[in-house]
Amino acid sequence: MDRRSVIKHAGLAGILATAAAPAAHAQPTVRWRLTSSFPKSLDTIHGGAQVFADALKAMSGGKFEVTVHAPGELVPAFGVVDAVQQGTVEAGHTCAYYYFGKDDTFAIGTAIPFGMNSRQLTAWYYEGNGLKLFREFYDQYNIVNFPGGNTGAQMGGWYRKEIKSPEDIKGLKMRIGGFAGKVLSRLGAVPQNIPGGEIYQALEKGTIDAAEWIGPYDDEKLGFYKVAKNYYYPGWWEGGAEVDFYINKKAYNDLSAEYKAMVQAAASHAHVEMQAKYDAQNPAALKRLVANGAKVLALPKSVMDAAFKEAMALYDELSKSNPNWRKVYTDYRNFQRDANLWFRFTEARFDSYMQAAKL
Repeated sequence: MDRRSVIKHAGLAGILATAAAPAAHAQPTVRWRLTSSFPKSLDTIHGGAQVFADALKAMSGGKFEVTVHAPGELVPAFGVVDAVQQGTVEAGHTCAYYYFGKDDTFAIGTAIPFGMNSRQLTAWYYEGNGLKLFREFYDQYNIVNFPGGNTGAQMGGWYRKEIKSPEDIKGLKMRIGGFAGKVLSRLGAVPQNIPGGEIYQALEKGTIDAAEWIGPYDDEKLGFYKVAKNYYYPGWWEGGAEVDFYINKKAYNDLSAEYKAMVQAAASHAHVEMQAKYDAQNPAALKRLVANGAKVLALPKSVMDAAFKEAMALYDELSKSNPNWRKVYTDYRNFQRDANLWFRFTEARFDSYMQAAKL
């Protein structure tokens, strides 16, 4: 088997081993800039980009170097698509649903209300048609995408007042990322799309009444429990939020086959490591939040039912009006139906039992 084939089929450990081979050092030096949508203080989600950069440097013997930049250093938090598309930077690390204003289809790339969980989404991307469909979609934007992390299912956010029925959603000014605001607005809420680093101030000053970010580990770092005590679950809008690496198409095509294989491997490594960090850090963080006065509450079923109804109605409307949406969403939802059938008999039943068991 030749070296290129080894790189294509080996895991990260195999590629790291081959990186020391003389052929790897014959590769040209590549220097990329990557802009992130996430503040440096969030070592989990911002850190995914650094994991990617470190892996590329290690695999290439230092020949392929990526510098990671926080929001505002090169472009604003929500300027990643434009910067990568125009070639201002070679790469970005962001959530697709921040850009649903360009096309609602972007939202499916991260998470849509009542969408897939993280394992299902990963299966759709790698073993279903997800990656193929999004490569076709992003080609319109001169972008090549790679899955670059997942947060797992998220919490439902922090609220100044308790939410007891759909009536309590009306008039609620809530920071909520991207596309989910469309569903909340149909319930009467007033969604606000605010970057992570600016949420605390808005909640503290009363500019907003509620805010969601990700989950206990990141939420604790951002300090939301200090200004809003009601911590709801689940985040029905993000059953498994996907984070992407966006690569400028020309920059990617200019790479050698070996470097392209390294990009793929580094992205996959970052993808797995991000959720592992969240799953490892969230339990202890949740305990600390409760110790600091957070009230962990379940969203009422009436609220969930109302949101589900509005989400399905919105998806039907978009399927009729947006060909891009219809093409991707139809495949997405068909995959989810089969995945849910399987999870119903295995994951869901097992998890339910184990969470009630005394270990």
